Amino acid sequence: MKFLLVDKIEEIQPPNRIVTSKNLTLAEEYLQDHFASFPVLPGVLMLEAMTQSAAWLVRLKHEYAHSIIVLKAARNVRYNYFLKPGNTLRCEIETISIEETSAKFKGSGYVGDRLAVSARIELECKNVADMAPHGKEVDQRILRQLKREFELIGGPAALAVRGAG
Repeated sequence: MKFLLVDKIEEIQPPNRIVTSKNLTLAEEYLQDHFASFPVLPGVLMLEAMTQSAAWLVRLKHEYAHSIIVLKAARNVRYNYFLKPGNTLRCEIETISIEETSAKFKGSGYVGDRLAVSARIELECKNVADMAPHGKEVDQRILRQLKREFELIGGPAALAVRGAG
């Protein structure tokens, strides 16, 4: 199962910075099992929200050259605040470096003005074609889906605001 943890791109300055948001609702499937009497977003999913946010910067920098972008390492992870249903997690990601097959970022997640999570993350970039004989078609399907997702979460609108500013 895949969790989509970016509801909206609020601001984007490729390849340097992105601000995204995730609205947590009681309908989130994982809340039924994670502290059922005290539903909160699991810390690992806060980290995943930052990872998914940073991945958009990599995709734009590399012009969607990689279908798979995953968390390779997380360092200095600090959790400071619970994210409960009704809260919005605002992820602010700043690029340290983006290379051909890896990227490093500094990320912070806020609930209102309160720091909820912070970390330095390293992502790894690859394609299914690098691992499987007929992976090129799979890569193309994944990339089409990612481009649609970018539109749905407001990526083009955030880029247009950037271009107008």
